[in-house]
Amino acid sequence: MSTRVDFGRRVMVLRRRNVAVRVEWRSVVVCAVLVLAIAGTAVLALMTGSFQLGPGQVISALTGETTGLVRDIVVEWRLPRVAAALVFGAALGVSGAVFQSTLRNPLADPGVIGFSQGSYTGALIVILVVNGTYWQLVGGALIGGVATALAVYLLAYRRGVQGFRLIVVGIAISAMLASANTWLILKADLDQAMAAATWGAGSLNGVSWGQVAFGGACIAVLLLLAALSSRPMRQLELGDDAAAAHGIRVSAVRLGLMVLGVALMATVTAASGPIAFISLVAPQIGRRLTRSAGITLAPAALIGALLCLAADYLAQHVAPTPLPVGIVTVILGGGYLGWLLITEARRRL
Repeated sequence: MSTRVDFGRRVMVLRRRNVAVRVEWRSVVVCAVLVLAIAGTAVLALMTGSFQLGPGQVISALTGETTGLVRDIVVEWRLPRVAAALVFGAALGVSGAVFQSTLRNPLADPGVIGFSQGSYTGALIVILVVNGTYWQLVGGALIGGVATALAVYLLAYRRGVQGFRLIVVGIAISAMLASANTWLILKADLDQAMAAATWGAGSLNGVSWGQVAFGGACIAVLLLLAALSSRPMRQLELGDDAAAAHGIRVSAVRLGLMVLGVALMATVTAASGPIAFISLVAPQIGRRLTRSAGITLAPAALIGALLCLAADYLAQHVAPTPLPVGIVTVILGGGYLGWLLITEARRRL
């Protein structure tokens, strides 16, 4: 006889053979609303510019019914930027979700704990010292981020890794790497230094279809790995002892998840520079909207995509002069970080 289990909220159970997946209705509704908001914002971004277009013209260009100048504006000029904002924002949202779920701390963000600074350092070495190609830039950002993650992990390791200790060590490493990055820029030629500083603010200017395709392919593989790792992530949220009791190799799984989160962040950094605070904000907003017990990947990815696209729209069309998207995310994310710190401090009192 089957027994009905009360999960405390409305859920939908999908069964196929011997596999059952539980999906919360609220999460489905939130994700559907986010998809509609992303679609509306994307159409608005494709419409807006020095050459204004209507919604019908944008849709016709996307479906191939319109050719000529309108199609070139939509498909060749504006769509790569919109696609990059969506793909990179989703990657940053999932990267933050991985860290916050693994370390059980809402402040666990690759930007706060220094991993994005490590990727920036690796990319700066390629740009200013090696004068390498785009593919070398991708490799440098990835190596820098992974090396920083391993250094922080080893320095924070003491009979295991606690989230608070790793965050404190990461903040210290981030400050050191920020100083090193400033030194590299000051020692470079003026033109290289200006280009590196502009790129370091996080910008989608000049993103091509080739960069979107390569970055999107890498990010798609990493997102698939993150989805397959969602079960051990949720078990780590229960604590190391409970996860180990369920057969999870805590240290190995945590290290693998950290490498996965760094790879997502480094891929974005290599293509557009460090875009700050999306990986911090997106998972927490998703958790509050879905009212889930832990961090969920799909809402974090969708909110990250929406935030990055909306921030880029504000940077390009609302600001008095066009700005890098990273400046807008810093302004918005800094306020959120301050609110989060005050909230966490009150909760611990």
